[in-house]
Amino acid sequence: QVQLVESGGGLVQAGGSLRLSCAASGRTFSSSAMGWFRQAPGKEREFVATISGSAYRTYYADSVKGRSTISRDNAKNTVYLQMNSLKPEDTAVYYCAARDGVVSGNPTTYNYWGQGTQVTVSS
Repeated sequence: QVQLVESGGGLVQAGGSLRLSCAASGRTFSSSAMGWFRQAPGKEREFVATISGSAYRTYYADSVKGRSTISRDNAKNTVYLQMNSLKPEDTAVYYCAARDGVVSGNPTTYNYWGQGTQVTVSS
């Protein structure tokens, strides 16, 4: 059984920063591509960022590119999402997910999901 637990969400003012963490257990973490997704009320879940098992490849949604950094520490079985210059439109529940194989921005290709952490950006 794979478990993913996100943390680090909260309430922040526009222009501020947050670092989300996702701790993984129950699988060979370093062989898994990891992704961050978000879902705002009334909207579909959307891709934010993804990172390969070795951290060699990273990809970002245009909406967060230049403001966010995805990283991972395979020794700690943890993936991070550093978000800077936050905007009210970044408000959403943020989910981390894991999949075997290469990186992907398609949420339907991910096998395992965390419970999500709320990020609220006030204007």
